[in-house]
Amino acid sequence: MSYAPRSSPHGEGISIRRAQSGDVPGLVRLINAAFIVEQFVFDGDRINAEETQAFMETGQFLIVEDSVGFAGCVYVEIRNDRGYLGLLAVAPGRQGEGLGRMLVAAAEDYFRAGGCCAVDLRIISPRTPLPPFYLHLGYAEIGTAPFSPSLQAKVPGHYIIMSKALT
Repeated sequence: MSYAPRSSPHGEGISIRRAQSGDVPGLVRLINAAFIVEQFVFDGDRINAEETQAFMETGQFLIVEDSVGFAGCVYVEIRNDRGYLGLLAVAPGRQGEGLGRMLVAAAEDYFRAGGCCAVDLRIISPRTPLPPFYLHLGYAEIGTAPFSPSLQAKVPGHYIIMSKALT
C-alpha cells in the first residue's frame, strides 16, 4: 500500500508507505526517540530490533517520510474484523505538523480496506495529552486494563483502551 505524496507545512513532499524489513533500524530509532517522553513511567528504550521484527510478522508499520527521511510511523494489525493501532510515533522535531493525524487516517484507511468495522488502541494513563488527541479524532474510552506485571512502572497508572467505529 502506498499513498499519494502530500505537502507538509514546510513544503517538502510527504509519502506514506508500508515498512520493509530493511526499515527496522530506522523504525527502532524513530520509535525510541518519540517514546522517550514515557521514561518518566518506564525505564529504557520502548522497543528493540527483535521486537520490531516480531511486530512486522503479525502486522505492519506504516511510515510517513519525506526528503529528510522517516518522520513518523504507526503499527497496524488486523484482528478478525477489528483493527489494532499502536506505536504511533512522530519524530520529536516534527511533532505538531499534523503527521500523527495523517498516520491515524492512513491506519483507518488500511483497516477499512481490510474489512474492519472498528479500530482499537491503548495508551498509558500517565500520558495525559493522549486521550484528548484521540478523542478529537473520534475515539472513545471503552475501558481500562492494568499494566503487565512484567512492566516496572515508576508512577501509578494503567492502560486506557479506546475504540472508534469505522464508517
